[in-house]
Amino acid sequence: MKKQIILVAIAAVTLPMLAVQAHHTGGKGTGVFATGMASYYGARFAGRKTANGERFNPSKMTAAHKTLRFGTRVRVTNLRNGRQVTVRINDRGPFVRGRIIDLSRAAASKIGMIQRGHARVRLERVK
Repeated sequence: MKKQIILVAIAAVTLPMLAVQAHHTGGKGTGVFATGMASYYGARFAGRKTANGERFNPSKMTAAHKTLRFGTRVRVTNLRNGRQVTVRINDRGPFVRGRIIDLSRAAASKIGMIQRGHARVRLERVK
C-alpha cells in the first residue's frame, strides 16, 4: 500500500513538469530533434540587435533557440494544423519556461499561431 501511495505522489509531481518540457528526439544530423511549445516575438523588438549581431526584423523567417548554432535552418511544424515554415536561427531564447523556440512574427503567422500566441510544434533540422 505504501509503495502505491509513493508512486502516485511521484507521478503527481513529475507528470505536470514533463508536459511543459521539450521532448528531444534526435542527434546532430538533419531530421526531427524536438517537440514542444513555441512562442513568437514581434514589433517591440524590431531593430534591436539579436545575439548574432544582426538587427531583428519581424517580417523575416528567423527564430531564437537556446543552443542551436546561428545560421541553422529549422523546419517548424504546428502540430495542431500541420502548417510548416523554415526559419534561420539568429538569436538566443526563449527565456520562458517550457518553450523550445521563439519565432519571428512572420514565421508565426505562416504556421497560424498568432491568435493563440503559442503552439505545440515539431522541430526538424534542414540542410
